[in-house]
Amino acid sequence: MTIDALVAEALARNPELNFYVAEIAAARGERRTAAQWSYPELSTNIGGIHYNDLNGNSLGTGPAWSLSATQRFEYPGRIALRKAIADRQIALAELGLENFRIALTNKVRTSAHRILIAQQKAGAAGEVAKRLGDLFSVLEQRPPAGVVPMIDMRVIQASMIVQERRGAQAARDAAVATYELNQLRGANMNALLTLVRQSPDKDVDLAPIPETPVLLTWARAKNFEFRGRIVELEQNGFKVRLALNERWPAFTLGPYTRGERAVDQQLEGGIAFAMPLPFWNANRGNIATAKARQEQAQISLTVTWREIERKIVAAANTYRIQREQLEKRRPEALHELRDATVLADENYRAGALPITTYIELQKEYLDATDALLSAQADALASRDELQLLTGTRLDRPGGSMQ
Repeated sequence: MTIDALVAEALARNPELNFYVAEIAAARGERRTAAQWSYPELSTNIGGIHYNDLNGNSLGTGPAWSLSATQRFEYPGRIALRKAIADRQIALAELGLENFRIALTNKVRTSAHRILIAQQKAGAAGEVAKRLGDLFSVLEQRPPAGVVPMIDMRVIQASMIVQERRGAQAARDAAVATYELNQLRGANMNALLTLVRQSPDKDVDLAPIPETPVLLTWARAKNFEFRGRIVELEQNGFKVRLALNERWPAFTLGPYTRGERAVDQQLEGGIAFAMPLPFWNANRGNIATAKARQEQAQISLTVTWREIERKIVAAANTYRIQREQLEKRRPEALHELRDATVLADENYRAGALPITTYIELQKEYLDATDALLSAQADALASRDELQLLTGTRLDRPGGSMQ
């Protein structure tokens, strides 16, 4: 599978995506609730009435009843503010989904690169360990010819054990990255996964990145965390305005009718109006809380940007340093070192090369391979972090994250 195919599969099958989709659905439900009027209220009373004159003589008895239907009306602008707050909650949920998609894409690419690099390290270590093992088997079958040959054989044996462990460590790293990648793409953790293996002497594509001020400009416009903080600040501003609006109470209004029939028949009708009198509660507590939350949101926005700025500068510097180091190396250097290890094996078997030179060359070849691949891994990790921070693809023209 290619890395792009893995990314597409993860975006289609990762189970955590459903959480963010549900969050958007919940926010949209809150938006519908914020726009709804309260239900009309129907009230009725039924009972009896008895009239007596001043002397206590009964004048009549009969039923009495009342019926009213009222609607609660919010103070002007209040529903609009609640809808604006709910709209910002939808925007936050959508930003969360977008941010997760980009983070998931970067995680998949990073894990895939880790697998490829670990496989290359394991392959190089396995190649050297096999060469040493074959040589050790040949030497072990020869009859002892003194102390020096025996010591050479033990040196080769020890080096073989070291390289086998190095290969096993790289294979373990590849397995761990495979487990993580399978989990990200919604597959069985132990599912087999085969990626295209890159040649150990071939560099990955590390294109130059824009200057740091350009990256910071992109981050201000596209960074999902920063955009989320801006939306939160806007939302808290609306909450302050809503708290100020709620100093004035809502009122109810509607028709009513009332009647009785005892001494005679009476029927009354009219308009009922009711509202609380805002004498003691000016909503001061909620206003103070909303203003404090707004101030916190402003501080959080500033702190978030400083953190993003620091991470971008650090990641950009790391990427440029690693890229500069990789560019200084001749492309054929590792290939030449690998050929030299084979030549050294042939010359040592022929007795034309001392054991120290032979072992040192095998070791240096693996150290050089590790150094190159580690530099590539650091550069790729820095580029992935920059892509997440700037919301822009840096490994292809146009910069789109899609």
